[in-house]
Amino acid sequence: MKTVGLITIGQAPRSDVAPILEKYLEGRARLVQAGVLDGLTHAQISDAFGPGDGEYVLTSRMSDGTAVIVSRERIQSTLQGKIDRMEADGIRTILLLCTGVFPELHTKHAHLIEPDRIIPGTVKAMIGSRRLGLIGPLAEQEDHMNEKFTDGGTASLPFAAVSPYTGGEEQFRAAARQLQGRVDLIVLDCMGYVEQHREWVSSAGVPVVLSNALMGKLVAEMV
Repeated sequence: MKTVGLITIGQAPRSDVAPILEKYLEGRARLVQAGVLDGLTHAQISDAFGPGDGEYVLTSRMSDGTAVIVSRERIQSTLQGKIDRMEADGIRTILLLCTGVFPELHTKHAHLIEPDRIIPGTVKAMIGSRRLGLIGPLAEQEDHMNEKFTDGGTASLPFAAVSPYTGGEEQFRAAARQLQGRVDLIVLDCMGYVEQHREWVSSAGVPVVLSNALMGKLVAEMV
């Protein structure tokens, strides 16, 4: 059986996301998980990786289910180290469990799959001239998400923020109401959203793309 490595910017294992990916892999690959923040406490994470002014902000999940906010700039070298370790262990397909943009990640031989390089182009090809809306975990991410889905353009896509780790049903339905009537498709732009979140957001009356499900379907075609 082939092996697929999963690297989260939070802590492994990701019991929320892994079952979604396993559903599409249908037993054809086993998953090996690692996390950038494995073994660290909230206090240690805040000291080492807490975002400073102007830094690219990300959120992820701790092993106890709580949320954590980190700086992309401050976790990048640790993330690259996790990739290097997986590749050294012989894993040849590695999926990053984050839709954020990470410049200059690399491997020597393994295939590194970065959702930010795949999801925007796939969605834009699917949607054509229809109206796209975005839901992300943090309000601070709006500009980065707009840039990613508009190829760096100045257009402002309808956006709402609700965290997959701290938001409940009412917050998700409220986010859907913010976009209702303004969009023809919504992307849940974080690998932490799950099917329950998609169900709540579908109250907007338009199709909803779940990022990890999309990646699971695509990765399944490669193993």
